[in-house]
Amino acid sequence: MSVIIERIQTEGIAELSYLIGDDSRGTAAVIDPRADVDVYIDLARKNELCISHIFETHIHADLISGARELAARSGSAKIHASIEGDADYGFDVAGVRDGDRFDFGDVILTARHTPGHTPEHLSYEAAEKGKDRPFAVFTGDSLFVNSAGRPDLLGKDADKLASQLYDTLFDYFAKLDDGVIIHPSHGAGSPCGAAIGDRLESTIGYEKRFNPYFQKTDRDEFIEHALGTAPPEPTYYKRMKKVNAEGPEVLGHLPRLRALTLEDFKQELETGKSILIDTRDALAFGGGHMEGALNIGASPMLTVWAGWLLDPDQDILLVLSKDADAETLSRYFQRSGYTRFAGYLVGGIASWEKAGLPLSFVPQMTVHEVDSCSDDVQVIDVRSPSEWESGHIPCANHLFLPEIPEKCARFDRERPALTYCASGYRASLAASLLLKQGFTDVRTMPGSWSAWQSAGLPTSL
Repeated sequence: MSVIIERIQTEGIAELSYLIGDDSRGTAAVIDPRADVDVYIDLARKNELCISHIFETHIHADLISGARELAARSGSAKIHASIEGDADYGFDVAGVRDGDRFDFGDVILTARHTPGHTPEHLSYEAAEKGKDRPFAVFTGDSLFVNSAGRPDLLGKDADKLASQLYDTLFDYFAKLDDGVIIHPSHGAGSPCGAAIGDRLESTIGYEKRFNPYFQKTDRDEFIEHALGTAPPEPTYYKRMKKVNAEGPEVLGHLPRLRALTLEDFKQELETGKSILIDTRDALAFGGGHMEGALNIGASPMLTVWAGWLLDPDQDILLVLSKDADAETLSRYFQRSGYTRFAGYLVGGIASWEKAGLPLSFVPQMTVHEVDSCSDDVQVIDVRSPSEWESGHIPCANHLFLPEIPEKCARFDRERPALTYCASGYRASLAASLLLKQGFTDVRTMPGSWSAWQSAGLPTSL
């Protein structure tokens, strides 16, 4: 007999969810499931477990919750959600309060109210039956490796929530045994916390010693740190929070992508009702694409940038690298709430090219060409503010990628403009945004900031 803890890592949004069970009882719980829930069902089957409980640590803002989808697909699991902090839901949940206990054979999960990231936030202690101390705690978005949950996402009461987060860390987490393992719901790269560490788990003792939040023992200093270090808030977070509180739609399957012939694709494109997304890599997009396409590459980061930039009520028309990518792309879009698709072009850009249809291009410049171009080109760094502040190309101007539609007017649309980011993914998306904004000559730099540094070229702070 054994305790089973499976961690599911969702790249792009850097989300961590968990399946916990005991094979002596044959039941399992899932904590903070993502929208594409097959992974939990497959893990339960592999471990010969029945998913009986689904726990939400809080009302999520960064992804579409899979709790309703998983409950429907499993057939018998109940959704357990916090009713602390006056939390309200538009669907049926089994309300959970601080101290509630759940039995999974030799594992007992105990809910602990840990507000600060949100008012209703719960963490779940895991203990062996008969033991009075937990061996692990599933911290949700309250405590991360090297960080803690940001308290500013509600748009109100940020000071109050930051103060509650102080109490959560020092009056609850700090009093647990140093050896207790923490299992957070996010890893490095998530905007739900500042500078989250690369490791996927830690211990209470390690975090007390090294986590910057635990070093801010003065409440006012802690609040200033918690509010002053938060990364930019993705525009889709407030929409996600509303959808998750009301209850995401249950699909029963992945969002379906229709395969379209060239003629059907052209007809759909000509209606102007869909947004055209080209999911090929940056160099392929630069080498030839359909006019008006946005280049959101087929990596897990698509989930994030679709959320930042797309309207969930507008149908999506896709150009894929290969038709076999359709299911994977469907998953990436679903995770931030995109389920409306006009379809994808069968055969991809090759079908368009063979028909002799027009193409647009994004020229490339090497790092050495950019270094010698003087003022001939407007060099635009589209990385986050913290990336920009850590070092940038001396002649560059900063324009954070999501702000391009509203702030690009400060650049000259008639002069050549070159975009760069860390490696090129965001730079190509930025270039496609600038083209849609009427810029006539937009270029990118292969390798972007990584290539610039590798070449040993000068940098500025």
